[in-house]
Amino acid sequence: MSLTLLLDLDNTLLANDIDTFLPVYLRAFSEYISTHIEPEKFVRALMAGTKSMVDNQRPDCTLEEIFRSVFFPTTGMDKGEFESLADHFYARIFPSLQELTNPLPEVIQFVEMAGERGYRLVIATNPLFPRTAILQRLAWAGLPVEKYNFDLVASFETFHFAKPNPAFFAETLGRIGWPEGPVVVVGDDLERDIASAEQLGLSTYWVDHQNSEPGSASENPAMSGDMDYLMPWLESMSNGDLVPEYSSISALLAILRSTPAVLDSLCRDVSEGTWTKRPSANEWCPTEILCHLRDVEQEVNLPRLRKVLGEEDPFLPGEDTDPWAEEREYICQDGKQALYSFTVERMRLLDILTKLPDKSWQRSARHAIFGRTHLKELVGIVAGHDRMHIQQFFRDLGSDPA
Repeated sequence: MSLTLLLDLDNTLLANDIDTFLPVYLRAFSEYISTHIEPEKFVRALMAGTKSMVDNQRPDCTLEEIFRSVFFPTTGMDKGEFESLADHFYARIFPSLQELTNPLPEVIQFVEMAGERGYRLVIATNPLFPRTAILQRLAWAGLPVEKYNFDLVASFETFHFAKPNPAFFAETLGRIGWPEGPVVVVGDDLERDIASAEQLGLSTYWVDHQNSEPGSASENPAMSGDMDYLMPWLESMSNGDLVPEYSSISALLAILRSTPAVLDSLCRDVSEGTWTKRPSANEWCPTEILCHLRDVEQEVNLPRLRKVLGEEDPFLPGEDTDPWAEEREYICQDGKQALYSFTVERMRLLDILTKLPDKSWQRSARHAIFGRTHLKELVGIVAGHDRMHIQQFFRDLGSDPA
């Protein structure tokens, strides 16, 4: 199984001190747009919109949509007018900020070596910028997407979560079809890259520019060093040492939250003919998968959760839900509406789970198939079911997520 690398961008692949870059970026953007809006008001709105993206927990809205919902009411600007100005800024002014950054020759060498070894490479930068700004910074790093085959580049147009939310990394893996096998997150920020990835159960490599020590036990990378040492370290590790372990409460919640977000992104580009196209006679089409997820959430997952929380050591009957696809004629239903309904039910499930004290996750139950169990194990089964059907959905579409 191929190794998957989730690579941060700023100060990992590109020498770019964000504490220097961000003020210059804000000044350049606010000055450019000053004939349309007072600079201080613009910066306040931009930062408020950015905070709303970082804080977002909704799986049904992209970060761009979240940003717009804050930015435009705050500024009163016309959407079309602002987007035209922003397009011009990123095309004409933003490139001048390249002088604040420096490419790292060892990074280019590493990416080329990783490609030769067949590693899957994902640009897991914090998706708080539009895609054009991220692609430009990749080009500044000497890693233009026209030359390097990245499986995915995170940006605010298609992502729903931002670092340090561990759901960002779950969404990233879901967007490439939840690959089996080893996964390593490579980044320079202990909180945003390392700690949040570890909350999902991923192995991490801290790109340490100053030979520092991690600040706490929760910021405990599997390894740290510069980019020159990353490849030797990867080659010294067995694949089994780097396989994710999605077993913690934080990991389970991140996966459950990411599933409707991943499906939202994948479904936005589904053509009319694809919704009901089965890849083979024995495989479900996208609409059938979504209807299955919706009904399992409504009729199995939520009732089981409420039963375990409301009764002492309840008995949980087994449910054979696969026949529902034919019995309920899923293929004749509306896939988009099924996704909406699934998302509503999933948010209800998450609302219950996120409020639980840790001890409640150990509440016991007796399952007709699994035997003695507890709530955390049952939620783990739901998360595994999510990943399986994301993989199936991904195969159905056969699309390029980048």
